[in-house]
Amino acid sequence: MGNESSESLESKILIAAREIFIEKGFEETSMSEIAARVGINRPVLHYYYRTKDKMFQAVFSQIVRSFIPRIKEIVMRKDLSVGERIGSVIDTYYNHVIKENPGLPLFIIKEINRDVDHLLQAIREMHLDNYIDEMIASINEEMNEGKFRNVPIHIVFLTFYSQLMIPHVAKNLVMTAFQNNGDFNDLLLQWKPYIIRSMEQLLVNK
Repeated sequence: MGNESSESLESKILIAAREIFIEKGFEETSMSEIAARVGINRPVLHYYYRTKDKMFQAVFSQIVRSFIPRIKEIVMRKDLSVGERIGSVIDTYYNHVIKENPGLPLFIIKEINRDVDHLLQAIREMHLDNYIDEMIASINEEMNEGKFRNVPIHIVFLTFYSQLMIPHVAKNLVMTAFQNNGDFNDLLLQWKPYIIRSMEQLLVNK
C-alpha cells in the first residue's frame, strides 16, 4: 500500500466517519457502518483506527483544529475592540465550521447531553484545553485591568455560546413559524450584530 493511496484512503475514512458521527452521534455510530460507507472491510478500517474512540478523536480533532487556533488568536488581540473580536470569531465559526459541517452544532449539543466527560476527555487528549486556558487567562487579565467588566467567565461563555447555538436549535421553528423564505445563512448574518451588541453590553465598561 503506497503512501499516496494510504493517505487518500485515510482521508476518505475520516470524511465518512465525520458524516456519520455528526448525523447519528457517537453512541449510534458503528465501525462497520463507517467501513461500509468507505467501501472497505473492518480489518482495513482497524488498520487505521483500532477503536471508535480513536476514530472520534481524529474526526473531532480535524474539525476543532481548523478553527480553535484562529479563535484564540482573535480573542487575544487586545488591540481590537470587543465588537471587532466577537465579529471575527463569529465569521471564523461560520466560514470554517458551519459551512463545512452544518450539522455540527446539534451534534455537539447532543454529545454534551449524552456524555460530557467523554467530550472533555477527547479535548484533553488532543491538548485543546491549552488553547482554552490561554483564552480564559487573557480575558481574566483584561477584566483585572479594568478593560472588561468583571463578569464570571462561565457567564461570558454561556452568553456567547447560547446565542451562537440558538439559531441552529430553533432553525426549523424560525424558518417555518415566521415564514422566513430566505436562506438560513442569511438568517445567521442577520443575527450576528445582535450577538455582538449583547457581548458588548455584557463586557464593555461605559
